[in-house]
Amino acid sequence: MRNVFGAKFVVAGVMKMHGGAQKLVYKIDCTNGFSCVLYVWDVTKNYFEEEIAGNTTHSQSYGSNLFEVNNRYLTAHSIRTPVLYNLNQERSRYPFDYALVEYTGGQSAEAYFSHGDTQVKDTVFLKLGDMISEMHADESNIYGKPNQTSPNEEQCHLIHFVSAEAHLSYASEHVDTIRKNRDKLVDISNRLAAKIEPRNRYGYIHGELGPNHVIILENLEPCLIDIEGAGFFDIEYEHSFMKFRFGELYQYLGNERLDPDRMLFYQYHHHLSLIAAGLKLVHREYPDQQTARNIAEYHTMRALQFLESY
Repeated sequence: MRNVFGAKFVVAGVMKMHGGAQKLVYKIDCTNGFSCVLYVWDVTKNYFEEEIAGNTTHSQSYGSNLFEVNNRYLTAHSIRTPVLYNLNQERSRYPFDYALVEYTGGQSAEAYFSHGDTQVKDTVFLKLGDMISEMHADESNIYGKPNQTSPNEEQCHLIHFVSAEAHLSYASEHVDTIRKNRDKLVDISNRLAAKIEPRNRYGYIHGELGPNHVIILENLEPCLIDIEGAGFFDIEYEHSFMKFRFGELYQYLGNERLDPDRMLFYQYHHHLSLIAAGLKLVHREYPDQQTARNIAEYHTMRALQFLESY
């Protein structure tokens, strides 16, 4: 703090904030009234350390490099995200990267789901919808991170098509209904993938845009956090995720130009991914065990519902 901000910034207190499963987050308060946030990327504290080591899709949403690239990109395109004050990747004193970023205050978008003032709620989610539309409208003919320049070798949906096998394999070991219906669930994945037509234009997406990753500031402006997984991809990946994360409030966020086949494909594969993710959080002693169990159970139910239609 002293090196970055100066001698007048003396730490008065540090509080661990409720963070996700991939990095540690702390709020730092100073004696002069200034506050900021400390991000720590310590892979040994990451609940998906095994997947990151295996270079699975989790590795595409973890690390200070990805945070820096996406923070720079969002800032340059006037998409609100906390200001990056300092990023330390030296690892000379600590075996991990860390950053000091802006403490924005505010509440997660979830706090506005049942807000008593309809006008306030409308304002919040209309602004969020505008932000998302603007972000998704920024396109590239290459999918991946903003600094990627090499052409892609395959269609982006195939990344999730391939990873579905690992998700089902893990879930089958722990959920009887998944194990009994595994062949049928694999067949659904194959049939949904077969309907996808080739594409070579991709929008910039957050990658995990739930209400917990949107902070609503005091002026009711949305601010995106946990941005490591952002990049160019099929925007249907984002919309299919937001549809079940925002529920009826998705009406503010929708897009009429979405490909229905991609929407269905990604919806199904989100369910498969989140069954496995929820189970792994349970097995790896994630602090909020009930939430982890709820995730696994809810997405098991949603995935099995596809058996009735497909």
